[in-house]
Amino acid sequence: MPAIPRSRAKPPMTAPAGATSVYTDGACTENPGRGGWAWAIDRDRWESGFEPATTNQRMEIRAALEAVRSIEGPLIVVCDSTYVVNCFRDRWWASWLARGWINSQKKPVANRDLWEPLVHAVNDRGNVAFRWVKGHSGHEMNDFVDQLAVAARLSTG
Repeated sequence: MPAIPRSRAKPPMTAPAGATSVYTDGACTENPGRGGWAWAIDRDRWESGFEPATTNQRMEIRAALEAVRSIEGPLIVVCDSTYVVNCFRDRWWASWLARGWINSQKKPVANRDLWEPLVHAVNDRGNVAFRWVKGHSGHEMNDFVDQLAVAARLSTG
């Protein structure tokens, strides 16, 4: 029996020299529903927020966007969303731009209102990389930003 080819995992993005790691996460009660986002460098430096009617994917993108906007210097955005990480690692954004924000299925890119400023901020800076971390796996900082995003989602504003 012939061997079945396996897809190869793509290598992570190269971290910029001297980069700060920031952990990001989003949370949503229902999809759509009330959502929260958060980023944290450590337990003392973090930010979070909420939206009353949103989706989990939007909160994941928003967390990354807020981190990139808020933190100066070289950055590694560590995220449990393959949607966010793959956009940059696999350069989905380049195809979106080339096609006028149309995806490979010839439909408008979902969440363009968040993707567009994130893509421009990352490209303008030139010193941001993205890394994936498995969510809910006992990773201390990923669990911490998950808790922050859930708390933001539950907040009253």
